[in-house]
Amino acid sequence: MKIASLGSGSKGNATLVQSDDTLVMVDCGFSMRETLARLARLGADPAEITAILVTHEHGDHVRGVLPLARRLGVPVYLSHGTGRALAERERFDTRGVVLHEVRPGRALTVGALTVTPVPVPHDAREPCQYVFDDQRRNVGVLTDLGTITSHVVQAYGACDALVLECNHDRDMLAMGHYPMSLKRRVGGQWGHLNNRQAGELVTEMDQGRLQHLVLSHLSEDNNTPEHALAAMAEAGFDDMQRLRVASQGDGFPWLLVE
Repeated sequence: MKIASLGSGSKGNATLVQSDDTLVMVDCGFSMRETLARLARLGADPAEITAILVTHEHGDHVRGVLPLARRLGVPVYLSHGTGRALAERERFDTRGVVLHEVRPGRALTVGALTVTPVPVPHDAREPCQYVFDDQRRNVGVLTDLGTITSHVVQAYGACDALVLECNHDRDMLAMGHYPMSLKRRVGGQWGHLNNRQAGELVTEMDQGRLQHLVLSHLSEDNNTPEHALAAMAEAGFDDMQRLRVASQGDGFPWLLVE
């Protein structure tokens, strides 16, 4: 297996997971032009994309999903609640796109991958994140949640690679310029993981098995790579050969999961 990112943050998100001839994209929050440019930068052929999986309906995750799916002729997988939330938008045009409903907690097969949608607490209609298994290794994508639940620990505890949200530093958020209502939303149990919460999950994981830990969805206003990395060091994971930070502009390059 291998994984890569087109970009990670509030201005757009998209993650690639590949095994054999199956290439899936998790979310697509970029315009068509930007998506194609970022795919080219990674050396990824859009024609090889098998499917697009959606985590939730927020714009930085779905902006480019339908245009890309329609252009490539690939199916889109999403939860019932996410589909309903999107259908309520006037410009949500599904013509020419095949939609498949995923049920959180119920595994499905997409090509060579077994995909398990994992329900998470976030301020969206029916959000879910994903664990991918190709019978040899498994990769987790876990962003956009406000709380680490026991179910999340169970689902992600034995990953060979994990893309993990480290959205904000609590002190930076508290002292920052956001209005109080937004601070409460971001830092609340239905918002986004702070560095310390992410570190707490890492302490629960089989760290010896973890080949890659990618810290993602960092706030440009309320976090820094240094703060996020320090939290991982406190959690006992500071191996820079296996640890990296995804950026909004560049995401992260292909990482091989052996």
